[in-house]
Amino acid sequence: ARTTRVYLALSVALGGATAGLVIAQATLLADLIGRAFLGGASLAALRTPLLLLLGVVAGRAFVAWLQEVAAHRSSAAVKSQLRGRLLAQAVRLGPAWLSGERGGELATVATRGIDALDGYFSRYLPQLVLAVIVPLAVGVRILSGDWLSALIIALTLPLIPVFAILVGLSTRAKMDRQWRTLSMLAGHFLDVVAGLPTLKVFGRAKAQARTVREVTDRYRRATMATLRVAFLSALVLELLATLSVALVAVSIGLRLVNGEIGLRTALLVLILAPEAYLPLRQVGAQYHASVEGLTAAERIFEVIETPAPAAGSRADVPDPARATIRLRGVTVGYAPALADLSLTVHPGETVALTGPNGAGKSTLLAVLLGFVRPDAG
Repeated sequence: ARTTRVYLALSVALGGATAGLVIAQATLLADLIGRAFLGGASLAALRTPLLLLLGVVAGRAFVAWLQEVAAHRSSAAVKSQLRGRLLAQAVRLGPAWLSGERGGELATVATRGIDALDGYFSRYLPQLVLAVIVPLAVGVRILSGDWLSALIIALTLPLIPVFAILVGLSTRAKMDRQWRTLSMLAGHFLDVVAGLPTLKVFGRAKAQARTVREVTDRYRRATMATLRVAFLSALVLELLATLSVALVAVSIGLRLVNGEIGLRTALLVLILAPEAYLPLRQVGAQYHASVEGLTAAERIFEVIETPAPAAGSRADVPDPARATIRLRGVTVGYAPALADLSLTVHPGETVALTGPNGAGKSTLLAVLLGFVRPDAG
């Protein structure tokens, strides 16, 4: 979506600022704890570092707030643009195309489907940027202080995206099934509402209510299955991150006891290690929030990319009210009455189209409006 380019550039800048603030916060914390417990520094001597730490914490909160605002504004702009394009394309494709589609499913895509993209733009994309920038910056800082901890992190960090992808593939398959069930439910419900008077006349309303209840229950089961996988994903990613940080902590603890590493460096690494894993864990969690929107987006772009009928080659008539409409030998294969049809409508003339259902009255109007291209004529 073109409207996200500025937002993505801003996300990269804010991601860089977040990485810098994370490192600054860890450095100040390690320095404060080291000076307080090893150096015995007084509160007065630690006032300046404490104020700096407070400023860094406030800076992280401000950057997070700014990222939220930018994400939601970008998401709103993208959804508005996509919804406009979807509706404009549906108008271009015309009633002939719409009659062959499920109206309820298209309505669901244009409303809930596009709204579901909010999670992708406001949550997943910003976290994806942070998952690239923050671990890299934190890893470089840890490497400058303790190469062994940096090596452990470098070896264990790739496990999180690998497992996130494996679980994500299962989530995507379940979400596709859930979206198909929702589309079926929306289409069926719309058809039932449209035909409710007829159903009441023939005493079939309760039977259709049972059908709606069954489809709703199927949708509930599909949703719960998707949520189970999402919670499993969170458990797996949390466990991997916890075990990885524990490996770093054990390594640092043993070397700290043997005097092979200083307390300040050990504290710095221990504070920074969880920050290296956190963005990747968050990416896995936010992916589940965005996958419904991504599933709907496939259907949205399928509609947008459907070839529309070609426009006429004649220039606009200067005064349409005084134009004469002529049809010569117009033939549309699936309409019985539209076989070698010739018709002339003069300015100001009123013509009534009559005939049984299915004869081709609506098709003739669609031909005149350019929504249906005749096979001949």
